Amino acid sequence: MSVLVGADTKLLVQGMTGKEGTFHTLRNRAYGTDVVAGVTPGKGGQDVEGIPVFDTVAEAVDATGANTSMIFVGPRFAAEAILEAADARIGLVVCITEGIAARDMAEVHAYLEGTATTLVGPNCPGVISPGLANVGIIPGEVCAPGRVGFVSRSGTLVYQIVYELTSRGIGQSTCIGMGGDPVHGIGFIESLALFEGDPDTELMIMTGEIGGDDEERAASYIAERVAKPVVAYIAGFEAPVGKRMGHAGAIVTGSTGTAAAKAEALESVGVQVARTPSQVARLVADRLTG
Repeated sequence: MSVLVGADTKLLVQGMTGKEGTFHTLRNRAYGTDVVAGVTPGKGGQDVEGIPVFDTVAEAVDATGANTSMIFVGPRFAAEAILEAADARIGLVVCITEGIAARDMAEVHAYLEGTATTLVGPNCPGVISPGLANVGIIPGEVCAPGRVGFVSRSGTLVYQIVYELTSRGIGQSTCIGMGGDPVHGIGFIESLALFEGDPDTELMIMTGEIGGDDEERAASYIAERVAKPVVAYIAGFEAPVGKRMGHAGAIVTGSTGTAAAKAEALESVGVQVARTPSQVARLVADRLTG
C-alpha cells in the first residue's frame, strides 16, 4: 500500500503551462502518474502533449475526475490556487511553490480546517509512492518500492537519504516532503499517523531541522500513539543561534529549537537519532534486520 498518492491518483497541475510546470508534469507522467489535466486561466482548450488545459480547477475536476492537484503557480497567486483546489473538493493539494507570504499561508491554513482537503507544502518537493505515483519534484529514479515510510522538512535530505536507502536494497512505501516554511500543511504528526495506519509500512523515518517545535511535538505523539519503530535525523547541530539556515522556519532563538534539544526529545521516547544523513540508512538497516 501507500499513503496520500498511489494507483488511484488522478492528477491535475495548476500552472502546468509554465516552464517548470510543464517540465515536472511530463516527468511525473513519464514515471507513471495518471496526469489528467492542467489548469491555467485563459488557456482553456489548449493541451500540453495531449494533457488538456482548463481555465478553472472546477472545470478540470468535472471533466476528468481529478482528485489531486500539484501547484506551480507563482507565490503571489499560489495561496488563491490552493483555495480554488479546496473549493473544487480536491482531496490532496501538493504546493511546490516557494516564497508564499506567511500571512497568506495562515489564511489558507485556517480555511482548510473546514474542508476535506489535505495540503502538502508549500515550498516542498512533493510526495512519491515508489512504483505507483510521483506528485512533485522528487527524482523517481532514486526511489524503490518497499516498507519504509519517510517524512522530511528538507527536500534535499529526501533525495540523499532515499538514494542511500535504495542503494542498500531498502525500499520505501511513501516519501513525503512536507516543506520547511513556518506555516505549512501536513506535518510530522499527520504523516506518522498515516504510516502507523498503513499495514505495509514497517518502519518510519523523519528528518527535521532547527527551528520551531515540530520535532518535539512529534516526539510526544510518538510516545503516545506510535508502535512502529522510528529513526530520525535533525539537520543543524552546528548551526549558530539567531542565524537562519536554509528554510524560513530554520532559525534558533535562545535555547529552543536546537538540533540537540530536538534529538534529546526524540531519543527520550525511543527514537534512534542519526548524527549524519549517511547514518540514517545504517540505522534503518540494523532495525529491519535486528
